[in-house]
Amino acid sequence: MLADHCPLTAVREILESNKTHNTKLWNQLANMGLLGAAIPEKYGGTNMNMLELCVIAEELGRALAPVPFSSSIYVAAETLKATQNENAKKHWLPKLASGEAIGTFAFSEKAGAPTFANTNTAFDGHKLSGTKMPVPDGMSANFVITTAKNKKDQAVIILADANTPNVKRQNVRTIDPSRKYATITFHDAPAEILAEGDKAEEMMDRILNRSAVLFAFEQLGGADAALEMAQTYARERFAFGRPIGSFQAIKHKLANIYVKNQLARSNCYYAAMTLGSQEESADLAIAAATARISASDAFIFAAQENVQTHGGIGFTWESDCQLFYRRARTLSLVIGAQRRWKERLVRLLEMKNVA
Repeated sequence: MLADHCPLTAVREILESNKTHNTKLWNQLANMGLLGAAIPEKYGGTNMNMLELCVIAEELGRALAPVPFSSSIYVAAETLKATQNENAKKHWLPKLASGEAIGTFAFSEKAGAPTFANTNTAFDGHKLSGTKMPVPDGMSANFVITTAKNKKDQAVIILADANTPNVKRQNVRTIDPSRKYATITFHDAPAEILAEGDKAEEMMDRILNRSAVLFAFEQLGGADAALEMAQTYARERFAFGRPIGSFQAIKHKLANIYVKNQLARSNCYYAAMTLGSQEESADLAIAAATARISASDAFIFAAQENVQTHGGIGFTWESDCQLFYRRARTLSLVIGAQRRWKERLVRLLEMKNVA
């Protein structure tokens, strides 16, 4: 389906326009039941599991699909599934599964790691005030899941309807306009609690771990597609009477991409295994961080070397190489930069060794 309906021209169309996403593709994903793949049947989903969602993530990454799938499904749906707020589940999960609603998450407020410690957004028990940026798919979202602090200075995870007068949003220019980002400001916006206190911090860790695996699969798909694009060009482009792929320098480039991609795939598969177990594995946090780091590294490297393999034409606006580079850079930051995940991995390994 993605090969037929999401060529790179469709990605470029969103890149070069003010459209927030490809609505036709979004509706097709909904009609195939893919939006509700990991949503329980009683909430309108198809009741598959996280392993199927990993497969979907990889294929969406391969196509660079310009849809808000990651924001709505990797994070928003998984957060709703984890909350004890049954009203929020019943209201929003069926809408996510059907494609009627788009959800997003808003963690960061400024430069630096998005943690509860540096959160200034405030929740008084009923209303939310503060500014979050950049928010992925923030221009098209119907609701926002965000982090804040309550009157007791405790961590809270909040859900707010984005289509109210108390919520203002403004487009943020990023390196990848094929996925639109926003600054969202809440002015005494009505909101409801999904978790607070220690439960909020536990939920945050759970969502980061689970979404990291899914983002890693999306990055893996993109890295493989970038390799295929570079390989195809190396076979077709002739120089000095022979394909450039026959030259050792190009062979080494492609081989290095392949090695990084296979390392990322190995880490992603192990993370998927821990994610897909009936009882969440104790190794999930370490596996998720490892997959996230290796997949980010692989996608960025593949995108860069794809440009280099194409030579001078690879740097032009007409070339599609830029689409992979833009997406690789953006995905490496969306739930925290590589540096943050490396620090997280080191901390987790130290804790494991002490235990």
